[in-house]
Amino acid sequence: MSAFLRRKVQIEDKPSDTGGENKAKVDLGEKERSDEPALFDGEVRDDHDPFAGGKVRRKASMARIFRGDYIDVRSKPYLMKILEKQGDRGVLFADKVLKFTGLGKMKRRLLIITDFAIYIVDPEARALKRRIALAAVERLCLSELSDNFFAVIVPTEYDLLMASTRKTEIVSLLVESMKTTSNYELEVHLSNSFEYNASSDVVKEIQFGEVEGGTRTRIVNK
Repeated sequence: MSAFLRRKVQIEDKPSDTGGENKAKVDLGEKERSDEPALFDGEVRDDHDPFAGGKVRRKASMARIFRGDYIDVRSKPYLMKILEKQGDRGVLFADKVLKFTGLGKMKRRLLIITDFAIYIVDPEARALKRRIALAAVERLCLSELSDNFFAVIVPTEYDLLMASTRKTEIVSLLVESMKTTSNYELEVHLSNSFEYNASSDVVKEIQFGEVEGGTRTRIVNK
């Protein structure tokens, strides 16, 4: 294990110089609902670290309370219709994210996680763009630095690269959910460069580096 992974680092919450990350920081309109199912008790504890101390985390991230549904799914009939059509109702997490396409473009999407699947919804078209069964997820990939990026690796399909200011909550929820529902220990892979299948026939690599004031990211074709 590297010296980096053996040390736990906390830094101040600083803006990154990555354009995608800045765009991800939008007004989320948080609203807590007591009747939403949740995997967590609302408190973030010191021992609740899905990265096992191997990732630089902002102080704001470590003190944040997990709320689950940040977009009030139940108040949006078109979202409920999408879930009900799939026989799914129990929302564990829902929020705005940035999704990266196979061509490297950023798209604003809604990420919804239930007991059974991950949903990617286009909020403008009000249409389901993709549904990934949790059982199909092999691992999650993230950098060791302080940034908002994470990749969901799906070997039977193609992978999903996204950016979210609530990355820690998403990772924690997916790890705990899969452990609870299928007794599967979801791997969280930390590296400052990793490959992912951006589409069925396109492989990309995302590279992370420390710069003054934040983290620089670069996506290249392989």
